[in-house]
Amino acid sequence: MRPTGYLTSALGASTAAGAAVTAYAAWEARRYTLRRVEVPLLPAGARPLRVLHLSDIHLTPGQRRKQAWLRELAALEPDLVVDTGDNLAHRHAVGPLVDALGPLLDVPGVFVHGSNDYFEPGLRNPLRYLLPDDGRRHVSTPQLPWRELSRRFVDAGWLDLTNRRATLAVDDLRFAFAGVDDPHLGYDRLDDVAGAADAAADVRLGVAHAPYLRVLDQYAADGYDAVIAGHTHGGQVCLPWPGGARTLTTNCDLDPARAKGLHRHPADSRPGEPGSTWLHVSAGLGTNPYVRLRLACRPEATLLTLTPRA
Repeated sequence: MRPTGYLTSALGASTAAGAAVTAYAAWEARRYTLRRVEVPLLPAGARPLRVLHLSDIHLTPGQRRKQAWLRELAALEPDLVVDTGDNLAHRHAVGPLVDALGPLLDVPGVFVHGSNDYFEPGLRNPLRYLLPDDGRRHVSTPQLPWRELSRRFVDAGWLDLTNRRATLAVDDLRFAFAGVDDPHLGYDRLDDVAGAADAAADVRLGVAHAPYLRVLDQYAADGYDAVIAGHTHGGQVCLPWPGGARTLTTNCDLDPARAKGLHRHPADSRPGEPGSTWLHVSAGLGTNPYVRLRLACRPEATLLTLTPRA
């Protein structure tokens, strides 16, 4: 065989392998998964509470499988829902989203928005996420109906935590919240929520869409027991690796090792240490609707079971 024959065979094999990986990533992006995590936050003697963390749904009206999966989450009977934004990916998605959430909107809930609640998505090269952040944000596309989304959530009884502090009774416990608008767009107003967390509350939670370090640092310093965030998609396209997939990027300044799941902040701190907090980052349920690929990072929602502190 001539050298050109070897080259042709190699190119053919590489193309076939690339097509297979892409097909798998498209399949995996639709394998919706429920994660279960325990977090010791409650006072001694309190019964465990179930908190459903939703993030990065990126819904379009045509995503019927995703909508059906969301409807099934009501069977979990959570005590609280925390929605960390990027719910929308289409100008007509508010109605289908509200319908899919269904009875979950009758549960006590809180929410913040992400950039993809504000602006229509566009076709982008996903490999750009692997490059250093150049500071550019996609805010030139038409706005999505985020005001309608906020109204529907608030009318259902959920608390809007956009640069706000609030309290909420969950079961027999008092929850204190601080929330900021999307840090990825620079919409967060940390001064508006600054100050020591409510010492009289049984549980203190900080909420944000994107887990930028400036936000995590302030929540930890102010005494919040945990921070709930999304945005990272868990890296979305990760490297399969023995012992667990390797995350390549977080699309913010959070380190890749904490791109999803339950961790501490600062990373080397211990529970009970002053100036530290739990951090839960959801890998989210969606993708840009034009590039519905996830590799070694399945779309997820998380049921956080809050238990008494040790």
